[in-house]
Amino acid sequence: MKDTQIKKLIAAENKRQKGVINLIASENYVSKDVLEALGSELTNKYAEGYPGHRYYRGTGVVDDVERLAQERAFELFKLNPEEWSVNVQPLSGSPANVAVYTGLVPFGGRIMGMALEHGGHLTHGQKVSVTGKFWTQVPYFVEKGSERLNYGEIQKIAIAEKPVLIVAGFTAYAHVIDFKKFREIADACGAYLMVDMSHFAGLVAGGVYPPPFAYADVVTTTTHKTLRGPRSALIFTRKDKRELNKLVNRAVFPGMQGGPHVNQIAAVAVALKEASTPAFKKYAEQVVKNAKVLADELGKLGWRVVEGGTETHLLRIDVWQNGKGIGGREAADKLEAAGIIVNENTIPFDTRTPKDPSGLRLGSAPETTRGKKEKDFVAIARKIDTVLRSR
Repeated sequence: MKDTQIKKLIAAENKRQKGVINLIASENYVSKDVLEALGSELTNKYAEGYPGHRYYRGTGVVDDVERLAQERAFELFKLNPEEWSVNVQPLSGSPANVAVYTGLVPFGGRIMGMALEHGGHLTHGQKVSVTGKFWTQVPYFVEKGSERLNYGEIQKIAIAEKPVLIVAGFTAYAHVIDFKKFREIADACGAYLMVDMSHFAGLVAGGVYPPPFAYADVVTTTTHKTLRGPRSALIFTRKDKRELNKLVNRAVFPGMQGGPHVNQIAAVAVALKEASTPAFKKYAEQVVKNAKVLADELGKLGWRVVEGGTETHLLRIDVWQNGKGIGGREAADKLEAAGIIVNENTIPFDTRTPKDPSGLRLGSAPETTRGKKEKDFVAIARKIDTVLRSR
């Protein structure tokens, strides 16, 4: 690279990544093949539209790239293309979610999603997000004590508020979602059911988390978390007489964006193929094992694990512990200084502010990619404990 400044910065980031323990639940490490696709000549091609229906010429090859990504998405998640549509053009998860709402929910309409501090995502209708400005959020919560979803209470809210769309899927909830119950809730109030599986898509692909497709109308996911691909997103939409897939596709293009990032789509295709291998299944299994070990060991060391544990790749711990511990921001800073990268995170019924909450969110996927197993995560938990208790 002739640009020495950028070259040095890339080298510095590469060195940083290799020198830390990465427990960011929404990050991972892609393969060299994914990086090669991202940096390919496909970057040069503008391809506004969809395969076979472009607004530019010279798109025969990129049509094949996009179709291949779609085929691999169907194969990975065992879907029938006669029953499902998949859009591989969204630039990342937030635009994908906004596109679904744009296609299916009238402006000002109600979107029911988990409250941010309880584990929901900004794009599930939070007021600080554009999704809370264009639409009205109907929040649901976990219950006190167990910090788990109470589906009966969620159904009561849904029937009373009558949302147009219900979002199942979270950014910090550590247990398996009962999609069948969410389907029943959506049917009880006449809502669409959208599952945002951004965090656990790789676990679904690996067979260690139940797939949502039998119950959802729409499924969105990022591709850069447990799926171990580039920064991108997918939207799966059920094909039926309601023609939801056409509404959502039109919302992506021309509604939300112009030409897709074809290099990014190619990198997604590479990642989807990698996720279809037996090695990836073993990886997904190890991700869950490692997260459980991390949660168990931190619990033994005296840290309160939110929800009592985890069934996925992530967990939250209460480091504040009613004033007997440490604030989330200070905890994250101390850990980073010790070479452990996490993020501060709110916990249910938090008494502190989102900028300096009571909790930390931890994820096992990146370090599992690096080959770490249970004994390594025991050691990581003990190092976290030592750092947080040091004064």
